[in-house]
Amino acid sequence: MSTYVPKEVQDGLDRARLAGLKKASRLRLDADGVLYSVLRMWKTGFSIDAATAPHLRGYVDLYDGAVHLFQCLIVAHEEAEGEIRFEFKRLTAVANAPALDFEKRTNAPVALLADAR
Repeated sequence: MSTYVPKEVQDGLDRARLAGLKKASRLRLDADGVLYSVLRMWKTGFSIDAATAPHLRGYVDLYDGAVHLFQCLIVAHEEAEGEIRFEFKRLTAVANAPALDFEKRTNAPVALLADAR
């Protein structure tokens, strides 16, 4: 049994795999106002389509639909199988509220009720 696949068939399989990854992923990368679809994401990095994206480097924002997830410092790592793989040098989760500069007590009052006389 031969495991040889003609180049045309392999190219078609790669295009179908990339199209499936694009359709399944909601993740988007914002680099200087330009949005790119993220094909896959893992703990130390992510990948985007090599045909539509340049070799990016620096600060970018990562979104899940319209939800801002992370601010990232990235560097291009490698290009393989139609994807450019990037590594995170820094990955910071976006917070909904500013950081507190004091310790919040667990038994602190929720509100102050005035004396109703």
